[in-house]
Amino acid sequence: MLKNKILSFILFFIITFSASFIGGAVSINLKEPWYSTLIKSSLNPPDWVFAPVWTILYLMMTIAVWNFWHSKNRDMNTVYIYFIHIIINTTWSIVFFALHKIFLAMLVLIILIIFIFLLIIRFKPVNKLSFYLMIPYLLWCSYALFLNINLVILN
Repeated sequence: MLKNKILSFILFFIITFSASFIGGAVSINLKEPWYSTLIKSSLNPPDWVFAPVWTILYLMMTIAVWNFWHSKNRDMNTVYIYFIHIIINTTWSIVFFALHKIFLAMLVLIILIIFIFLLIIRFKPVNKLSFYLMIPYLLWCSYALFLNINLVILN
């Protein structure tokens, strides 16, 4: 049983952090000089904030889906929704930092928030810890949407 839990955690960790890896690689290699030229909101945090916040959020997401996976009443459709949401999460970085499409990135972020909300709703009756672990992610993505909307308006 313990071996199964360790292996499943590693699998969910790899899947979840693949989004982080791809997003980080895209943003490091393709955001400049374009990103520096954008007019940003005064509420935009310094660049150094994003990496630690996202690392913590990805870890919380991993624990949330892993906990859900090991819950008595789990369903595979929710796990599939989680995987689709990871793809959408990765898509935002590509659309924003690689393609430099601010408005389209905003639309991707709205879709991502809908998927996060759906996951939260589906996690709640099955695993309360999974439910609570996703709330900071929803809040951060909502803040990111606010910043993204500001970028659309200001640029």
